[in-house]
Amino acid sequence: MKVLQFPLARISLAFIAGVLAIYFLKPIPPAIFAFLTITVIIFFSAYYSSQKNTKIQIHFGIAVYLLAFSIGATTQTVHTDSNRPDNYTRYKNIFEKNHTFTLTLREKLKSTAFNERYIALLNSVDQEKASGRILLNIRKDSLTHPFIIGNQLKINAPLIKNTTQKNPNQFDYSKYLENKQIYGQLYADSNEIQLNSEITKDIWHHASQFRTRIIQNLEKNKFSNKELNVAVALIMGQQQEIDPEIIQDYQYAGAVHILSVSGLHIGFILLFITFVLKPFPNTKKGAFIKLLIILASLMLFGILAGLAPSVVRSVVMFSFVAIGQYLRRSVNIYHTLLVSILLILLFQPSFLFDVGFQLSYAALFFIVWLQPLLANIWKPKNKIGNYFWDILTVSFAAQLGTLPLSIYYFHQFPGLFFITNIIVIPFLGFIMSLGVLVMLLAAFGWVPYYLAKILELSIFYLNKIISFIASLEQFIIKDIPLNTPLLISSYFVIITAAIALQQKHFKNLVWVLIAIITFQISTIATKWKVQNQTEFIVLNTSKNTGIIERNGYNVKLFANDSLIKNAKTNKVLSSYLTANFSTLKEKHKLTNLIYFKGNKILLIDSSKAYPKNVQPDILILTQSPKINFDRLLQAMKPKIVIADASNYKSFQKKWEASCNQQKIPFHATAEKGFFKIN
Repeated sequence: MKVLQFPLARISLAFIAGVLAIYFLKPIPPAIFAFLTITVIIFFSAYYSSQKNTKIQIHFGIAVYLLAFSIGATTQTVHTDSNRPDNYTRYKNIFEKNHTFTLTLREKLKSTAFNERYIALLNSVDQEKASGRILLNIRKDSLTHPFIIGNQLKINAPLIKNTTQKNPNQFDYSKYLENKQIYGQLYADSNEIQLNSEITKDIWHHASQFRTRIIQNLEKNKFSNKELNVAVALIMGQQQEIDPEIIQDYQYAGAVHILSVSGLHIGFILLFITFVLKPFPNTKKGAFIKLLIILASLMLFGILAGLAPSVVRSVVMFSFVAIGQYLRRSVNIYHTLLVSILLILLFQPSFLFDVGFQLSYAALFFIVWLQPLLANIWKPKNKIGNYFWDILTVSFAAQLGTLPLSIYYFHQFPGLFFITNIIVIPFLGFIMSLGVLVMLLAAFGWVPYYLAKILELSIFYLNKIISFIASLEQFIIKDIPLNTPLLISSYFVIITAAIALQQKHFKNLVWVLIAIITFQISTIATKWKVQNQTEFIVLNTSKNTGIIERNGYNVKLFANDSLIKNAKTNKVLSSYLTANFSTLKEKHKLTNLIYFKGNKILLIDSSKAYPKNVQPDILILTQSPKINFDRLLQAMKPKIVIADASNYKSFQKKWEASCNQQKIPFHATAEKGFFKIN
């Protein structure tokens, strides 16, 4: 593979390995700094030795990769906020009682049904200086909240620690927040918040105000709200107000990437700015001024779009492209990719764990690598055919590169992605150019009626096209299982097959066969593991009671009527089945007695009807039964008591106290998550 021949590629891989090692192993910071010092000494020793004796150049190469690894490890350590001595997680009893927090609003997030959400920077805890990022939830009410980015707030409330997922194989929101250096959440009513008159007028504040001014001016000119929200996502990368149904349509049509500002959008912006700057003279001074304007425009657009990982990646990469054009040098796209990765991860190593960042680079790498190969398969004789063939090959290369990752994270595949891209991408170029122009004019208070109307109608018809494609659900493959070994081995197959098509050598064919065998071994190992697994799970469902018994691929569901009726559409159940390569074979109404692996499991619900002379190993309480719990424990003496989330919290507290008195373990799913026996 040609790219791996570049020393920078191997250095980048060593750097990323260092970031990953610290992320998973979490050693203490002093050990990392000591390791960095040692590797620096080894590097300089190897350098001077290689200057004197060229036969030991390999030692210098190893020292370089070792240094890159240690720099990656150090970068991850330095940029982990919880390692800072003033981070709020180091504050005594921070998650155990009320504290007075002062904080600054940094970013507005998508609202939930009950809360307006912000990322906030902590300034102090109980008047003691502190740092860190938290998630602030302000409960919705009938009043409009006056808060803007840059506001300084004072709140007295308990800080809630991020909790892990409460059901098996669910999206781990706690891990997601931790990757963004957010370790806790605050909940407050708007009338409980003291607003400081002083505003932090940093670049985030000005970018937010700039976006708000554009949106308000377009709203004043009767720009339809639904189309405006899509326009704001397309041009400025802000998806907070988009209707969830529209996002789902874009996902099903295979076009959700156009709602997140990425390389496609930044490329359009670069072309637009270059076109606007054409009148500049091509002198040395004129070219330098053009370069500065382009770099500044890309940077400002990135800030305006919220500096999401995909935006940062695209801005950095296209900045290098612009610099290469200025220097009149052909820019090696692989070097550009690698340098952009290193630069971004040096300042934000947490981006490595962002799904958008991973998908962006996977798509771009495969476009650069495979698209020329696919384009050579057929050469259309006219420009129009060639244009659409290029769109198709770019789409196919990007989809092939992101396919395993997309299935791994989202477990679905939009079968009509190529039709979507053929229709949407030409349309998108027009919308982006017109949208940038309209929004620039709107920023200065002038919204040309006809231009705005054309933009609005264009987005309206774009949404209609996407909605129609998404409605063809027979082409959307859902609930596709894929685990980590299958993810890695599938990429192994794709990469070796592509290399074999490019370079038709026997050695490359051997590698393809090895990759296929590796994939088959991963499949067999996964099948063997699933077949030999049995587990019993009490789910955490607030209104219903759900119990899963799995024996290999076959799952039994014990639940009340409403959960049985909606089993096919239940997200908790479908996530579990997909992740465990399983099928729901049987559905049963809840019974008082269940036997699993020699365990006698007794279930008591609000009816209080259960066999009296039973000595259960496990006691499950559901639907808040009104019973004399102390007497019940003395009579039955279970090994553990489980209370699911269908019980009143007050009941659960009393039951837990009784269990503690009699030294019987108590597990409340609402607090600790699902309960599992395997």
